[in-house]
Amino acid sequence: MKNKFLLIIFLIIHCGFFAQVRVFGTVKTTSNVPLEGAAVYFNNTMTGTTTNAEGKFSLIVTEKKQQLIISFLGYTTTTYTLEAKNHKQKLLFILVEEENMLDEIVIQKTKYNQYWKHNLETFKREFIGLTTLSKTCKILNPKVLHFNYDASKNILMATAREPLKIEHKGLGYLIIYDLVSFIREGNYVSYLGYTQYRKLKGNKRTEKRWQENRLLTYNGSPFHFYKAAINNQLKEEGFNVAHFKRVFNKNRPSEKDIRAARSLIRSHRKNNQTEKVLKISSKKIDSAYAILKKAKLPKFKDFVYQQNSTHDSIISLKNNSIYLDFKDNLSVVYNREKEEKGYLLRTPFSKKKDANFQHSYIIPSKLPSQLSEKGILVNPLDVIYEGYWSFEKFANSLPLDYSPNK
Repeated sequence: MKNKFLLIIFLIIHCGFFAQVRVFGTVKTTSNVPLEGAAVYFNNTMTGTTTNAEGKFSLIVTEKKQQLIISFLGYTTTTYTLEAKNHKQKLLFILVEEENMLDEIVIQKTKYNQYWKHNLETFKREFIGLTTLSKTCKILNPKVLHFNYDASKNILMATAREPLKIEHKGLGYLIIYDLVSFIREGNYVSYLGYTQYRKLKGNKRTEKRWQENRLLTYNGSPFHFYKAAINNQLKEEGFNVAHFKRVFNKNRPSEKDIRAARSLIRSHRKNNQTEKVLKISSKKIDSAYAILKKAKLPKFKDFVYQQNSTHDSIISLKNNSIYLDFKDNLSVVYNREKEEKGYLLRTPFSKKKDANFQHSYIIPSKLPSQLSEKGILVNPLDVIYEGYWSFEKFANSLPLDYSPNK
């Protein structure tokens, strides 16, 4: 166990002494024509540039391994995993023109009516969020969005004809977000995309406010938690972690029984409205209402079996790479910051209560999941967040090259 800890320390120290290198590249079309003005950036960072008249660019690599994004309107976005130790002196990217047929269909299909506006508000709520910072975060070009809503399954999907431009006056960023996918199915929301951060211009006063907001956003975030776990500083950084098992609540009726009860009650009400002869006994109706009452019980019960979990039960190492790796599920409490008022009132029927410390849950869908040296999940969809982290959405995101020590 001691050797494992020393190896983690070595990885972190080694990362700190990584020598920066500059890479050069060219972006062209399939017809060998240089593309001027193509965006070239490291995903989810402040580091980016655009190509010149000859389609050329240069960037400084600050990490051992980063995802390079090359995009130009009307062309398919290209991603490239750049490893500094194996990087070539000159890179060449050929962008393929997108099929215009799909764009034309979407343009003709999109109607900016009340349904589109309603879906836009849902999208902003589920993507931007409802935190205090979300009120300072604005989509500048919302009409590039197209929505598909399946009412029978309660599924909302969103696509964008071009990258979203998001002005974040709370954190001081102009964000270019190339939306790959967005889906909301019931209470489950997932979205993926490529993000480029640019600094907004401000005076000394706004710069100071932005720095304070960025630090406040970082504290208690998944970014902060994973970094603390890697560095074996969970308690020092204010995190209380526990392992728990999740089992189905036996006192709650099955989904099949709940659907049958709802169907029975709807039929009973319809018969009353049309004055049809009732063939449903009062005993069955009472039973159906009893089932719907129990349907309000939580689907699952959580049983904590390990308190004060340490990095040894959360982090593992394999082939000099760091992984998030644990049994069952994690409960994470950040005890240096309390919940926002918006979190307490996030549902229409929320009862008034005092704010507690921020409590989140990590439910894995695939483990082990690789982490970067800075504490970023390589594949974010390997875990599902519940609790406070599910409340903090895109408006509470920071670029990966943000450092609280700067």
